[in-house]
Amino acid sequence: MFEKGQLVQQEFSAQIMEIIGFEPEFIENVVTQWEDEFGTIVTAKFMESQLIKVC
Repeated sequence: MFEKGQLVQQEFSAQIMEIIGFEPEFIENVVTQWEDEFGTIVTAKFMESQLIKVC
């Protein structure tokens, strides 16, 4: 189970994202945010099964 503020990434991606919230009524219910290489803040939603915890 994930928690708000936790750092995660997709299994085959190097992009580190922070969990900023959850939307339990949707299949893609984990809301993440990160800063891209241009300094833009990006927000996206993923299914829990697509993410792994960053140590």
